Amino acid sequence: MRILVSNDDGYFAPGITVLAAALASCAEVTVVAPERDRSGSSNSLTLDRPLSVRRAANGFLYVNGTPTDCVHLAVTGLLEALPDVIVSGINYGANMGDDTIYSGTVAAATEGFLLGIPSIAISLVAEGGGHFDTAARIACELVQRFASRPLNQPVLLNVNVPDVAHADVRGVAVTRLGKRHKAEPVVKSTTPRGEVVYWVGAAGGAQDAGAGTDFHAVANGMVSITPLQVDLTRYSQMQTVTDWLDGA
Repeated sequence: MRILVSNDDGYFAPGITVLAAALASCAEVTVVAPERDRSGSSNSLTLDRPLSVRRAANGFLYVNGTPTDCVHLAVTGLLEALPDVIVSGINYGANMGDDTIYSGTVAAATEGFLLGIPSIAISLVAEGGGHFDTAARIACELVQRFASRPLNQPVLLNVNVPDVAHADVRGVAVTRLGKRHKAEPVVKSTTPRGEVVYWVGAAGGAQDAGAGTDFHAVANGMVSITPLQVDLTRYSQMQTVTDWLDGA
């Protein structure tokens, strides 16, 4: 099995190193990742300049672009053979609920999905322990399941792993995305030159975190697996908008 690994934290991040090493035990792994941290870059694609690809001392390929760029380049021309699965991560921090809209980790997997390849975004819901080994083991288990029980259609899975030892994981739950509260206000500060600058505030707390959500699963020590889709059409409003236009 051939696996393409990417992330949004950069090719030097500890999560991708642990992930690539774990997957290499059961597959042929190629890493194509951003040259720097591109967290929060969502599905942005670089169209205003050419991209370059370089090889790091550890063999990883890195791109001066976004996570989406990395997967797009790899699948559409960089790699000699298409990967069977794409795994993005391991992100240090949750990608649950509304996070998925902004996440570069999820975006890298989404690009693979759009290109017709089963893709997994995997995140460690970090609480200071940094159990990347647990998340890497979960990723290996999922990839091995892809190998032994192939799905008949492309799939995009958003996986969040609690920050505990693997032995303490209480199971796996297939979940829906929860929802966060409104984000915290921006943080205003002043530079040494007197310029006013703003930092984006922290994400809000969980608002919809009931049973069946990703928040609920992780809070109860379980791995959350949420199948995602890309169709943003709000079908329930199509007739409403049609009637609104017809009544103009």
